[in-house]
Amino acid sequence: MANLANEPDEEIVKLAKNGDEFATEYLISKYKNFVRVKAKSYFLVGADREDIIQEGMIGLYKSIRGYRADKLSSFRAFAELCITRQIITAIKTATRQKHIPLNSYISLNKPIYDEDSDRTMLDILSGTKVTDPEEVFISHELSDDLREKIQQNLSELESQVLHSYLEGKSYQEMAKELNRHVKSIDNALQRVKRKIEKTLGEKHY
Repeated sequence: MANLANEPDEEIVKLAKNGDEFATEYLISKYKNFVRVKAKSYFLVGADREDIIQEGMIGLYKSIRGYRADKLSSFRAFAELCITRQIITAIKTATRQKHIPLNSYISLNKPIYDEDSDRTMLDILSGTKVTDPEEVFISHELSDDLREKIQQNLSELESQVLHSYLEGKSYQEMAKELNRHVKSIDNALQRVKRKIEKTLGEKHY
């Protein structure tokens, strides 16, 4: 694994997709803590947290098999989307069985990465359109007027950062595109998160 540690994830994924089991094991080992932290952001009545972690690991494996370098900016962003999608799908399935609203299972404010403390969770995945992150804001079904109100409360920078975040771009990519420091991007996302939570609170969501 020492040799692979010097390679970008995208190159390791190529090896894994070509049948290199060692490369696959390396990626799973590298991202397993990320999956565990991601799982902490979700709660499902009647299920053990390990069940949610297992769903996340399935999503991670799918991301390794489904990643296409010509379509996505980074493997990390794609892995995050696949892991979240898998967890949300499992929650939706349980929700339909129990006839309980999806948003009663989802937390809005947990961190994404243990090792990347400057990136705080914006839980922006909708229960119905998790496959299209550009079209969703948060883990609630939002009416058009509420979406509009959230947008109106955002500055131009905050709106740009939110849009880029939904596209799966990294802090570094956003900073370069917007000609800002990474810390400025982080601060903008923190403000977006607070404004979304404030708007939801006003609407009693």
